Amino acid sequence: MTGFDKGAILVTGASGGIGAATVRRLVAAGAEVIASGRDADKLAALANETGCRTLAFDLASEDSVKQALEDLDLWGVVNCGGFGGEIATPMDTDIDVFDHVISVNARGALLVTKYASRSMVRLGKGGAIVNVSSQASLVALKGHISYGSSKAALDNITRVSALELGQHGIRVNSVNPTVVMTPMSAWYWGREDIEKPFLEQMPLGRWATEDEIAAPIVFLLSDDASMITGVSLPIDGGFTAV
Repeated sequence: MTGFDKGAILVTGASGGIGAATVRRLVAAGAEVIASGRDADKLAALANETGCRTLAFDLASEDSVKQALEDLDLWGVVNCGGFGGEIATPMDTDIDVFDHVISVNARGALLVTKYASRSMVRLGKGGAIVNVSSQASLVALKGHISYGSSKAALDNITRVSALELGQHGIRVNSVNPTVVMTPMSAWYWGREDIEKPFLEQMPLGRWATEDEIAAPIVFLLSDDASMITGVSLPIDGGFTAV
């Protein structure tokens, strides 16, 4: 792939599995990567492994995002930072949890886009942004009122940002993954009453791996995707096509 010699790429949520896998793939492709995340120890280990730079800021705080990004020269962004919230119906959801999920997954990604895009416009080299959304924004999933709503908002942020930033040569896309089975997700998705019917409905019939999500992210950042903007790309084994 080409296009990774134009400037630094910021990856938020880099202490998580998909974010870390994306950092590794970008570094392997020759990109200069700045990794941000909540787990300082995991970020330090990732930096030692890959040579990426690290940057700490709070996605829920505009002041923190602004201070970290307003003078930072960037060519690309991966908005991978997120919060899962709770499994709840609209009838019993905790609105405080809903507010926090929205503040991180939608508002946080918008804040990063706000200040990173200013840098990208200032530098005049174009750029690319990839937002990590979810299959939960494309179809209704039981118990996902907060998470699904936040990711649906993120998909609209993607489309509007693509419209507004296209004139500056900046592309904005989202990827919409299915579940990556990690210890963090297994408590819910690993339950037999949840996992079995879900995978039976999915044409490919298995969970995704972190690398299977990271690879399309890196593609969308590359020059190989130079005519792609404003899309929400399902990486879901066909689940949302059924």
